[in-house]
Amino acid sequence: MNTEVFENYESSVRSYCRRFPTVFKKSKGAFMYDENGEKYIDFFCGAGAVNYGHNNDYIKPKLIEYIENDGIMHALDMYTTPKRELIEYLEKNILEPRGLNFKVMFPGPTGTNAIEAALKLARKAKERSNVFSLMGCFHGMTLGALALTTDSAARKGAGVKLNDVTHIPAPYMYPGFDTIKYMQDLLDDDHSGIEKPAALVIETVQAEGGIHVLDVEWLKAARKFCDDNDIVLIVDDIQVGCARTGTYFSFERAGIVPDIVVLSKSIGGYGLPLALTLVNPAIDCFTPGEHNGTFRGNQLSFIAAKAGLEYMLENKVEKQVQEKAPIVKEFIEKEILQLDSRLKLRGIGLIWGIDCSEFPDKNFSDMVTRKAFDHKLIIELAGRDNSVVKLMPPLVIDKETLIEGLKALKAAFEDCLKELN
Repeated sequence: MNTEVFENYESSVRSYCRRFPTVFKKSKGAFMYDENGEKYIDFFCGAGAVNYGHNNDYIKPKLIEYIENDGIMHALDMYTTPKRELIEYLEKNILEPRGLNFKVMFPGPTGTNAIEAALKLARKAKERSNVFSLMGCFHGMTLGALALTTDSAARKGAGVKLNDVTHIPAPYMYPGFDTIKYMQDLLDDDHSGIEKPAALVIETVQAEGGIHVLDVEWLKAARKFCDDNDIVLIVDDIQVGCARTGTYFSFERAGIVPDIVVLSKSIGGYGLPLALTLVNPAIDCFTPGEHNGTFRGNQLSFIAAKAGLEYMLENKVEKQVQEKAPIVKEFIEKEILQLDSRLKLRGIGLIWGIDCSEFPDKNFSDMVTRKAFDHKLIIELAGRDNSVVKLMPPLVIDKETLIEGLKALKAAFEDCLKELN
C-alpha cells in the first residue's frame, strides 16, 4: 500500500484517512474495495452522501448517457434542461404530495453553502443579525455555518471571532429544563442582553452532535415559538434528510413545516456535489445575484439528483429504512449493549449511535472504530469527545450485509473490552 504521495504532499488537515489507513480504489453498493482487493462494509456512507449505495445502477447509466450526448456540464444559474427537469420532479413528487410550498434555491455545491444562503436570507428578511442555534449542533465549516456550530475543535480553526449567534441548551441536555421557555424568557426579559434573532436553526436529529433525536413535542413547540415571535425556523436536513430517518424530510414525523430547509449530501444522488435551500416564498427576498456561486449550476449533479429521487420513490426507500431500523436496534440492544452496561444506544431510521462516554478511557470509541476497520467495517465517530460510534449504512443495504456489518461491529466491541480487562 503506497501512501507516500499523501504523506509528502497532502495537507495535514486530512482526517478520515488516518482512521481508515488504506488506499480505496472501487466501490459498489454497501462495499468499498482497496488497492489490495480487500472488501469493506461501509457504515459511513460518505457521511450520508451515498444513501442509495455506491455507484447505484439506476443512476449511473443516466449520467453516462448525458455525458456521451454532450449534455451541458456548466451553466451557472442559466436555464437548462436538467435544472428544469429536477425542479419539476422535486415539486410534483416530493413537495406537493407533502403539502410543501417552497422556492428552490441552488446556492452552491455543498451543505455549508446552503446554510450560508439560509442565514443571509433570514437576516435580510427579518432585518436582524442574531440567530439562535442549539448546543451540540454541526452546520458546516465556513464562517457563518461555523458560528452556528458548537464543536470547539472546529471553531478554533476559524482564526477569527464567530459572532451573531446565541447558543441555546439542546432539549436533551438538562432534564426538566424547558429550552422553549428559556428562549422566550431571553426575548421577554429586557435585561437578558440577548437580541431577538432572525432565525432558529436546528437539526431534528443532531448527527455530529452524538445522534440525539429531538422529541416531536419539542419540535412542535419550536415551530410555535418561531410563529409567535416572527422568527424564521431553519431545519438543517443535510445529513439526516433524503430518507435517512425513514421519511424523506426528517421533520415530517413532527408534522411541522419549516420556513427554510437545507439539503445536500444525498440530494446529489450519486455522491455528486449539490445543495438546495428550500425557501418559504414569503421570505424569498434576494435580489438577482445577491447570493451566487460559480458551481451552483452543476448540471451532472442535477441529472443524478433527479435520478436519485426517482430511485428513492420507485424502490420505496423510506419503507426500506422503516423496515431495517428495528433490525439495527434489536441487534445492538441484544448483542452489543449486553457486553457492557456502560454502553447506551440512540437513533432513528438508519442513523444510530452507541454512546461510550461512560468509559473512563476517552479513547475507547476510537479504539472501536479502529478494531472495526480490522474486521473490514468502515464506521465513524460523533458527539462530545467523539465518544459515540455512529452507524450510517446505505439506506438500500440488503439485510444480510447489514447483519454482517453489525456482527463485525460486535466483534470490534468485544476486542476492545477484552483489551480493557
